[in-house]
Amino acid sequence: MSERLRFDRHEIAGAFGDIGTDLPLLIGLVTIAHLDAAGTFAIYGLMQIVTGLFYGLPMPVQPLKAMAAIMLTRHLSAGTLTGGGLVVGAVMLVLSLSGLLTVVARLVPRAVVRGIQAGLALTLGKLALGTYCLADGRRGLALAVAALVVYVIARRQRVVPAPLLVIALGVAYALVCTTPLAHAAAAFGLHLPTSRLPSLQELENGALVLAIPQLALSLGNSVIATSAATKDLFPERALSVKQIGITYGLMNLVGPPLGGVPTCHGCGGFVGFYNFGARTGGAPVIYGSIFVALGLLFAPAVTEVVRLFPMPVLGVVLLLEALALLRLTHDATRDGRELVVFLAVVSAVLFVPGGYAVGLVGGALLSYLLGRLPRRSPA
Repeated sequence: MSERLRFDRHEIAGAFGDIGTDLPLLIGLVTIAHLDAAGTFAIYGLMQIVTGLFYGLPMPVQPLKAMAAIMLTRHLSAGTLTGGGLVVGAVMLVLSLSGLLTVVARLVPRAVVRGIQAGLALTLGKLALGTYCLADGRRGLALAVAALVVYVIARRQRVVPAPLLVIALGVAYALVCTTPLAHAAAAFGLHLPTSRLPSLQELENGALVLAIPQLALSLGNSVIATSAATKDLFPERALSVKQIGITYGLMNLVGPPLGGVPTCHGCGGFVGFYNFGARTGGAPVIYGSIFVALGLLFAPAVTEVVRLFPMPVLGVVLLLEALALLRLTHDATRDGRELVVFLAVVSAVLFVPGGYAVGLVGGALLSYLLGRLPRRSPA
């Protein structure tokens, strides 16, 4: 089997490295925004499979987070979401093919990229500890602690990857405490996605309300930071921002009209796959196949079936992803001025509305201004 594509136990374990980020967002879009479950899950899984086959790396596909958050809070129509996806996909494709995306990436200093990565890591860690791990009260907290202990102990052996044991613990807990399989059996059957085209009004609303806020987040995290992560973890096969931008654009021009959600690649998901053991495109192919099966075969009860992955266990997965992402930022403190920029970007991501955009632009400007200051000579 080529090193671009493996399906061993490590790739299976790595396939679950990003589930803590993806699954809650997809469930929210289906239950709160009333999206078609078959299209949401099946097309999302298909994008994972195609990405894994194309890149031969554990490159993830994630829902566009800013768009998802706006959809969940403002209850916009499904057509508006499709419109936003089409617009953001077209813009990203034009930026990539024209070379402008590469120019922008070159203007962003390393400290800014590391700040975005660290800010994302701390955001994920806060979500994991403050929401997911406490989802089922004391019992859920006990499950999260048990999952973390299993992971730490199991890392010392090489027979069964530790992440698989964590997922197995969560599934066992769900089978004992809930009845997801009964709902799955009742809902089993073929359910095809429904295509979804926006009206002109929905296309306009999608551009203004969804696409503009999303682009800043995507430039910083989905494209620039993800490209940097490929250089850190796969220096011999690193991906350029142009490559990532092109596939980002194509996914959003194809997926939403077929009934899927707008998607991106993600730095956190890439590191999550890697941290759980994935080294090839096999992990996203495995992961995507699970979502395709959920969408095509269990759409009416998909929200019940995914209870096989309890929120506290997803919280542990998310926490481990955050810690792995934070480790990539170790070189942000080599220079005093870079450290100032790094901390400023982290603060913007954590505390300022639209923090990724503010951190990206403001951090680059701050780095430029600090670079113009004369350096002190050693005493």
